[in-house]
Amino acid sequence: MTASEFDKITDHLVLHKSRRRWRLFGIVTLALLALAVIAAVYFDKTPREPHIARLHVDGLITGEQKQLDLIRALKKDTNVTGLIIRINSPGGTTAGSEALYEELRAFAKEKPTVAVMDTVAASGGYITAIAADHIIARGNSITGSIGVIFTYPEISGLLGTLGVKMEELKSGELKAEPSPYRPASDKAKQVSMTMVEDGFVWFKGLVAERRKLTAERTAILSDGRVYTGRQALKEGLIDALGGEDEAVKWLESERKLAADLPIFDRKPARSEPEAFFGMSSASTVLRLLGLLQLDMGAQSAQLNGLLVLWHPQL
Repeated sequence: MTASEFDKITDHLVLHKSRRRWRLFGIVTLALLALAVIAAVYFDKTPREPHIARLHVDGLITGEQKQLDLIRALKKDTNVTGLIIRINSPGGTTAGSEALYEELRAFAKEKPTVAVMDTVAASGGYITAIAADHIIARGNSITGSIGVIFTYPEISGLLGTLGVKMEELKSGELKAEPSPYRPASDKAKQVSMTMVEDGFVWFKGLVAERRKLTAERTAILSDGRVYTGRQALKEGLIDALGGEDEAVKWLESERKLAADLPIFDRKPARSEPEAFFGMSSASTVLRLLGLLQLDMGAQSAQLNGLLVLWHPQL
């Protein structure tokens, strides 16, 4: 066999192997697309009958776009006659809580909305609650924590122990202040505190408006403390004690919703492959095919900036 003939045979084998690989890739891709179509039909759990929607607000509130989109979709859904917000959250970012509040208020202007506090609905969780028309809590729910906090690390002592010194060249005295590399100056603290105060004024304004409290009374209740449900009821921060049954009774008696409407959990939409396979297996298959890259950073809560937070859930 000559070298030329050997090269032809080798090229043919390589080409055949390449075609076989692409054929397999095509078959797998078509199979996934077919499964996605099936999942879109089979896993579509959108209720097709009049119902009360149940929205869960759990963990840290960061203004997740999928959650905001869901609230807008519920507002447009003609089968949704009312909304129960189940809250179990210590709060989160001030901007995220603001975004959630605004979407819920837009919803509540068109359809009756009631908040039910579970274990914790504090700080940003309380902002979520006052977006509703009516607030119900368990006697031992934890709520309140009306206030704003701005935190930053300060590790200059540790760096000094390690013999490390950070040098900076910056355009202005307050650029990137306060800094973790040295104790904050009085001016940096003062400027940061003006942000905290501005956010605090906004938070107190919401409480006063939504709970119909005087500015003086709101100031007394807004020293950052938390309240049990019983204490919150006494102080006018909530409307009633109980759970979801009481929420339904209120919707039926005060907002004249039909009796015995079903209640359905409504959750942010997932992609069809996620719904069909589950998140881990779907992403694994799609990443192997080079069809998906996960942004892991988007899945973790970033507690930067001003916070309306009691204690984070670890």
